[in-house]
Amino acid sequence: MEDDLITCLTRQVKEEVRQNYLTQRRLIELETEEVEAQAEAVRALAHEVGKRFTRLGYLTMAPEMLERLTAVLEIPRDSFWHECLEKPFSRGVRLIKVTALTHKGKFRKLYLESYNRLLTWMTKYKNTFEDLELEVRALNINIQAFQSNFDLLTILNFLKSLDVCGLEHKHFLGSNFTAEEIMSVEKKLYIRPQKFERFRLPPPLDLPAPASVQKVLGKLAEEVFRKHHNQIKHLMR
Repeated sequence: MEDDLITCLTRQVKEEVRQNYLTQRRLIELETEEVEAQAEAVRALAHEVGKRFTRLGYLTMAPEMLERLTAVLEIPRDSFWHECLEKPFSRGVRLIKVTALTHKGKFRKLYLESYNRLLTWMTKYKNTFEDLELEVRALNINIQAFQSNFDLLTILNFLKSLDVCGLEHKHFLGSNFTAEEIMSVEKKLYIRPQKFERFRLPPPLDLPAPASVQKVLGKLAEEVFRKHHNQIKHLMR
């Protein structure tokens, strides 16, 4: 009777240890899935911001004007954002409706408002990008805590110390496994910390405030209009 009680209690303890391990591991997996889904949402938002770059690049018309815009906004040449500037405008976002007395004034307002909206989207992207960075850090802290609290070798040794059935030693607890076998299991079950860089998200830009570039962008818009007024009048119809 006493042996039966010990056997029953031993199995109950082992089951609780196993369930606790699996539950905590599943929580880490769910958190990882949430972070990956959040990264996809940030990537989608990056493409939306990119469309606003494309619209502004489209309005800039000529390569030499685009070079000046790139310099004013300090956009890195080898970046996702610079690539968006040079993409063909596919009407993924609409042209903004503005009013003014002259075509020149209307285009200037359109150009400046396009930049203002780009800045609004970039600010939103920067916030979500930084939120994702925080989530990845939190996930890695939880992964580290899980690895510390649920060291596989320690768990196996603890369970083996409770076991009273030799058959279970080999199949359930890992007794008589070689060191290589134990290391192989540990390697397969190891949860690697997440590297933020693996998401390959374009870093947000710290674009200048509208007030600080309004004058230079306004002059750029006026020069673009002077050189390409026929084309601009057509697109603003």
